Amino acid sequence: MNNRIEVNDKRLTIVPIGLDKLWSFKSKLSIPLDHVVGATIDAGIWKDQKGIRNPGLGLPNKLAGTFISQGERTFWNAIIKDDPIVIQLRNEEFVRIVVSMPRSQARQIVDRINSSI
Repeated sequence: MNNRIEVNDKRLTIVPIGLDKLWSFKSKLSIPLDHVVGATIDAGIWKDQKGIRNPGLGLPNKLAGTFISQGERTFWNAIIKDDPIVIQLRNEEFVRIVVSMPRSQARQIVDRINSSI
């Protein structure tokens, strides 16, 4: 697991774990729930164009950091072997966050986020 994801009554908090903090250049993302549009599991996002990495890590099976495409910023902290959770945002630094979790946890997290917004 590369991320710890917490949902409380007003905030979504994503904490990269271990070296992912270094690679992603973020120790924590804290988003008000009223800025979260929704969350999905989308394996197809790996095929989308990521844009320019600035700053972060880009390997064939691991993405971490900020990626800018067509003026939109996306935060990634995901590995290809896990399920990618795509969180759409509004009025934030990022338009979306892509994090990965093991399949056994991904659906529960997506459901928790969507039921909290």
